[in-house]
Amino acid sequence: MMLKKIVLYGLLSVLLLITITSCGSSSNIGTSYPTVNSEASLHKPYVLLISLDGFRWDYVEKYKPQHLSNFIKNGVSAESLISAFPSKTFPNHYSIATGMYPENHGILSNIFYSNKKNKVYSIRNRETVTDGDFYGGTPIWMLADRNKMVTASYFFVGSDVEIRGVRPTYSKDYDGKIKNETRVSQVLDWLALPKKQRPHLITMYFSDMDDTGHRYGPNNESEIKKALFNLDENLGDLFAGVKATGLPVNIIIVSDHGMAAMSTANLIPIETIQNDSLFLAIDNGSMVNIHPKDGVEIDAVFEYLKQNEGHYEVYKTEDTPGFEYLPKNKDWGAFQLIPDPGYYFSNEKNMMLLKQNNISTIGVHGFDSENKDMHGIFYANGPAFKKEYTIPSFQNIDIYPLICEILGFEIPNNIDGTISNVQDALNPDND
Repeated sequence: MMLKKIVLYGLLSVLLLITITSCGSSSNIGTSYPTVNSEASLHKPYVLLISLDGFRWDYVEKYKPQHLSNFIKNGVSAESLISAFPSKTFPNHYSIATGMYPENHGILSNIFYSNKKNKVYSIRNRETVTDGDFYGGTPIWMLADRNKMVTASYFFVGSDVEIRGVRPTYSKDYDGKIKNETRVSQVLDWLALPKKQRPHLITMYFSDMDDTGHRYGPNNESEIKKALFNLDENLGDLFAGVKATGLPVNIIIVSDHGMAAMSTANLIPIETIQNDSLFLAIDNGSMVNIHPKDGVEIDAVFEYLKQNEGHYEVYKTEDTPGFEYLPKNKDWGAFQLIPDPGYYFSNEKNMMLLKQNNISTIGVHGFDSENKDMHGIFYANGPAFKKEYTIPSFQNIDIYPLICEILGFEIPNNIDGTISNVQDALNPDND
């Protein structure tokens, strides 16, 4: 049925354009964005960047889903994809989108305090999530915009935000209830648009493996396999639909982080640490940022925290293990609390709910890349890539220059990623 539908796309492209550009408040197409590809962009290849949130590096090898396995066999795979620290969803998606470490693009974690705005950014607060002032760097769709290329996104961190006045040409405000089938159909609709309006860069997002991993833990084989195989069917439909277009589409599949099993008996209640008279504590589970209050001596805060250590260590931010660089962004705070191996910060309400529901194991992430459970995936297939080829693990900041290389963009000199780490994945015979 999917392939029959695809055949009709070319005949209905004009109607689809009308539908897409008038589909209501959940979509975006603005006059400030390029709604028509430049002449140069018309001759560029296509890139479809797919994020599978929380997809651990070893899931495919362990469970062998049909469509992803075939995709990998005919393309390039990395041994793993290394997340930036902390290995959380928002900072790592935005690192993929900008080629920068969280330190430099500004989205430090899922929750952090902004000194500039005197406000706590939280992924649960839609007001802060959609405030473009928090987002630094140049997202790949913004770079495409500067190159007069039409872009689209069906959910990707930062794509539903006005960042210095720019969003993708076509985009959706995040709604986790939207079914995967709807997302797949929309991407195929975008690829069926007339060539002048057709996006050459598309990003999309699926949360299935993250949702399942958190709820059941990554070692619950029956639940992980069920979620993986359902997602694999959606991806199979997407692959078939893209192939049927006949377009030179390069599909890149990534994840933001992996997942580790955590005993609920080893959760540390943040309430035992908080002291509102001395400091602001920002809890991200795998680390707690400590911001001393104005007028409070920093050394006094450090001594207070050291005296109360329990299954965690207190570090001055510049001495904190896990960072790939010397952290200097003051939004980290003066100190970091890092849980001991096998422990994680939470709150008493959440811990009580887990106990009431007899949940003994959950899935968590956020730890540094020394823990390979935190590693994600990189799979790529299309004319720009080699076939049946494996490359070593690399950092997710290198995906940005890779996309630049494929689309013929000049790679910005202020990013942290480098093309040399992934150059070997590219097909040298592809022009």
